[in-house]
Amino acid sequence: MKVSLIVIGKTDASYLSDAITEYKNRLVHYIPFEMLVIPDIKNVKNLSENQQKEKEGELILKALQPGDCLVLLDEHGKEFTSLQFAAYMEKKMHNVAKRLVFLIGGPYGFSDAVYKAAAEKISLSKMTFSHQMIRLIFTEQLYRAMTILHNEPYHHE
Repeated sequence: MKVSLIVIGKTDASYLSDAITEYKNRLVHYIPFEMLVIPDIKNVKNLSENQQKEKEGELILKALQPGDCLVLLDEHGKEFTSLQFAAYMEKKMHNVAKRLVFLIGGPYGFSDAVYKAAAEKISLSKMTFSHQMIRLIFTEQLYRAMTILHNEPYHHE
């Protein structure tokens, strides 16, 4: 199984890019991992929030492959502790044949079509974080889950 993280737009802040790269490099020792960047929509000033979500949704759906299991990172999703997320990942590694795809939406969330395509939703916190920071937080939590599953000392009880 391969794990993919799809994001909208590039990471602007170099300190976040550097940290994300650090965790991506660590993750490849455990699982195949990739981060796919969907380019920002052009001329968003001329679009309503709904139109922007629809355009992003079309690009997101084009990035999916047959057999993908799509999981939205969404404020209304299920919350996990790090240990619970590790158990969730272990179960997915046994049940997902191809790609487990996590998705961070654009500034206004997801289109209805993307919600319909998703298998489930996960929330990383009740707090709101920038879409750029969520990339780092998710990548770190995925790495933490892998170290938990391998009984490594990164995570402390």
